[in-house]
Amino acid sequence: MKAIRRFTVRTVVPAQISALTRLATNLRWSWHLPTRTLFESLNPELWENSRRDPLAMLASMSREQLQELATDPDVVARVAAAEESLHEYLNEPRWYQGLGAEAPKAIAYFSPEFGITEVLPQYSGGLGILAGDHLKSASDLGVPLIGVGLLYQAGYFKQSLSKDAWQQESYPLLDPDALPLTLLREADGTPIQIQLPLPGDRLLRANIWRADVGRVPLLLLDSNVAENDDAARGVTDRLYGGGGDHRLSQELLLGMGGVKALRVHARLTGTPAPEVFHTNEGHAGFLGIERIRELMDPAVTDHPLSWSEALAAGRASTVFTTHTPVPAGIDRFPRNMIEHFFAGQLAPGVPVAEILGLGAENYDGGDSEVFNMAVMGLRLAQRANGVAKLHGVVSRGMFSGLWPGFDQQDVPITSVTNGVHVPTWVDPELAALARERFGAEVLDGPDWSKVYDVSDEDVWALRRRLRAALVEDARSRLRSSWKKRGAADAQLAWTDSALDPDVLTIGFARRVPTYKRLTLMLRDPARLKALLLHPEHPIQIIIAGKSHPADDAGKKMIQDLVQFTDDPEVRHRIVFLPNYDIAMARTLFPGCDVWLNNPLRPLEACGTSGMKAAINGSLNLSVMDGWWDEMYDGENGWAIPTANSGTTDEERDDIESAALYELLESQVAPRFYGEVVAAGAGAAGPSQPHDGGLPSHWISMIKHTLAHLGPQVSADRMVAEYVQRLYQPAAVAGRLARADDYAATRTLAAWIDRVRPAWHEVAIEHVESQGLADEPQIGETLQVRAHMDLGSLDPSDVQVSVVYGTAGDTDELSDTRSLSLDEVTPATDNGPGRYQFSAELVIDRSGNFGYGVQVLPRHTALANPAELGLITTA
Repeated sequence: MKAIRRFTVRTVVPAQISALTRLATNLRWSWHLPTRTLFESLNPELWENSRRDPLAMLASMSREQLQELATDPDVVARVAAAEESLHEYLNEPRWYQGLGAEAPKAIAYFSPEFGITEVLPQYSGGLGILAGDHLKSASDLGVPLIGVGLLYQAGYFKQSLSKDAWQQESYPLLDPDALPLTLLREADGTPIQIQLPLPGDRLLRANIWRADVGRVPLLLLDSNVAENDDAARGVTDRLYGGGGDHRLSQELLLGMGGVKALRVHARLTGTPAPEVFHTNEGHAGFLGIERIRELMDPAVTDHPLSWSEALAAGRASTVFTTHTPVPAGIDRFPRNMIEHFFAGQLAPGVPVAEILGLGAENYDGGDSEVFNMAVMGLRLAQRANGVAKLHGVVSRGMFSGLWPGFDQQDVPITSVTNGVHVPTWVDPELAALARERFGAEVLDGPDWSKVYDVSDEDVWALRRRLRAALVEDARSRLRSSWKKRGAADAQLAWTDSALDPDVLTIGFARRVPTYKRLTLMLRDPARLKALLLHPEHPIQIIIAGKSHPADDAGKKMIQDLVQFTDDPEVRHRIVFLPNYDIAMARTLFPGCDVWLNNPLRPLEACGTSGMKAAINGSLNLSVMDGWWDEMYDGENGWAIPTANSGTTDEERDDIESAALYELLESQVAPRFYGEVVAAGAGAAGPSQPHDGGLPSHWISMIKHTLAHLGPQVSADRMVAEYVQRLYQPAAVAGRLARADDYAATRTLAAWIDRVRPAWHEVAIEHVESQGLADEPQIGETLQVRAHMDLGSLDPSDVQVSVVYGTAGDTDELSDTRSLSLDEVTPATDNGPGRYQFSAELVIDRSGNFGYGVQVLPRHTALANPAELGLITTA
């Protein structure tokens, strides 16, 4: 018989050890090793059976077991010490508290997915893991962040393989009461619901669940409530599930519903309302519409703002981060669908035409029939960034249509390179070695150079232990996968010896869209087979990754790869492990000697998996894309050369796969096995995988990687950059916008409304220079004068500059600098609106020198003079 109803009953923990419940529900345990060790010590077998989930472990313990623990003085003392540690962590001043009173009081961080722990499976890949790491590092640094997302009933999906190696998806439902979550309730115990009006007089209601990520609250909206109709209940059914109305409903709930949830949370807790709103990718962009609605609504404010005023106020305190380097990765909805949803009461008082304009692709190459979520995100934020230096360059090119007339390098999109949360991803053995040798958590700080003080023998022994742990875990997962594909136990004895803890181990794990080229390694199967089975320096490869359920091309890549790994000749050297998740990653990243990444350049926005490998002493073997493009230095791994532009797809893959094979054959594998010094001896000699020799060059690369990449790839560095470069300026701008009943905002909006329609009148009539010698030399000056017609605008409305640099064959300027032409003289003899702008320019370089003049809007409230997209050049 099946149950007609299912619910979770939480364990009542005895008072002496009641802190275990708090320790289990604050997700700090997911990165705090002492707390995990405490839970494991209570019952190691139950800890493993509960999949290392503290809450599940407590729920599975009997009353007798808990009472026995409560009478053990040692257990009681250790629980009390862990509770005190958590209390100190949550309350003591940290890095952020040293920034002073001007730092933002609260920052809202919106993302469609959060990868914090496998216990809370609300992530699909890199975007979610990055968001989870952002919250964890914000907590460690004391940043007053509040996360906002959705609670998906089935998370993403669990992956298995059919007999013929085709990806299979399953969607086990989650019970929120069994997760480390708390339902937000009113004082009388009533669950709080936020509501969004939908077309057809429908309502989308959602409960608000709170997860505690250390010091950071994460609010997750859940539409699976009885009062909703079936369609509304299913809005939060799956991460990235469905399409059309379903996907749009998810994004409206995340953005607009998320702002409503923040208002509720501030009311319940008495904590400050967010001063800064960070939109992590375009999925949450509608948060800007809800904030505009609040500012325009007479029921919310005594002095409502106009559309242009509310837009200016909202933009001032909003940060937008784009994570995709390809237009196909951006959510785009039919324009008429957006119009249909907003025609009712979703945002009353907000002009629908203006909303449609925010997402309009009204630029060269754009589609007038679609609404672009990333374009809306950029137009609603005064500050925007990509997630690596190269991705910043790509983003400025991809979105340059929003700033017509600007050089791509002047498009106002900066970059903050992603990072990874070190305590989450560094292996406990490596962390323990650091504590044992140096007596402090050096891996949490900016200086990892003490790794050079560790002996080669200890480094190599540690790497071998990590590799062996990976091999053991991979064998278990491999056996389980084959059984799910229909193999009998009698057919699987070979899995007990699959992989080898003394063989060079290469890892490759990530989502499986086609641009990541999972099967590039299969381009020449015979050559790959020779590498795997090389008699002197073999390699072994461990691969994992999920393809989106609707991506048959990605699924075919997985199938092709798995069918290669099924070959009895090589299946002990190359394996595919289904259902890649955080739990698998914990042994995969530390256990691999080399982390492989071969996307199509420049289609990898950042790619943090290689960072997680690097902080464990793994070397990277990667195409120069994402973070690797800026951090590869020749001693922390290898760069896979890329084909020249203009080659066909087939030629490109042939060239780049051949380069990959060549690196593995001639550099990577020989260095792992090659010139070594035998342990305890001084003579050099050849090494075999099991002879105990020490590859000194390889070990020096490990130490170099840890010392140099460790601090660079830390999410603490990333979050600190966000705070200093984006959050603090956004908070200052937001405060200025709100001051004196939005006086500065009203002034700015009026100025924009005056300048934008008049900009077509601005003209550079002619430019002249004086003082240039026949043979100019470095250090000489020339007087540059720009004669301008400003029409109805004033000189104070514009910034006129001379832009100078090296002139190429086509007169394009490079390596440019700019000098403001600040001397302004009215040209009364030529009529009103005409002025001369001038300054002295110093020639600062030899060779082909050139200059031009540009005019931009000027206002103290602009974060960047380019943000309005207005420019005049000559």
